[in-house]
Amino acid sequence: MSQEIAVIGSPEFTTGFRLAGVRKFEDVPDEEKADRLDDAVASTMTDDDVGIIVMHDDDLDYLSRGTREDVETSVEPTLVTLGGGAGSGGLRDQIKRAIGIDLMDDED
Repeated sequence: MSQEIAVIGSPEFTTGFRLAGVRKFEDVPDEEKADRLDDAVASTMTDDDVGIIVMHDDDLDYLSRGTREDVETSVEPTLVTLGGGAGSGGLRDQIKRAIGIDLMDDED
């Protein structure tokens, strides 16, 4: 069974992913993140069709301690954060852990 990528964040953050074909997303405007982000993450984590959750690194600060620990320790779905201090090496490792192969492996 093929799993999907889900994106959670502000409409500005999710728009590019939606244009690229990501069908599962939760738009949470910046002014509502303190109230709604935990619920958006929790509902996405329980979606069996989702294998990878993409969020902006800064949005982790809005999550409650319990929800943040859940997403950071979850193997499936795997959380991938963009922005902040996460370099491409970190993203590569997160994707490899999520799907089991290195998509960016150089071909000889």
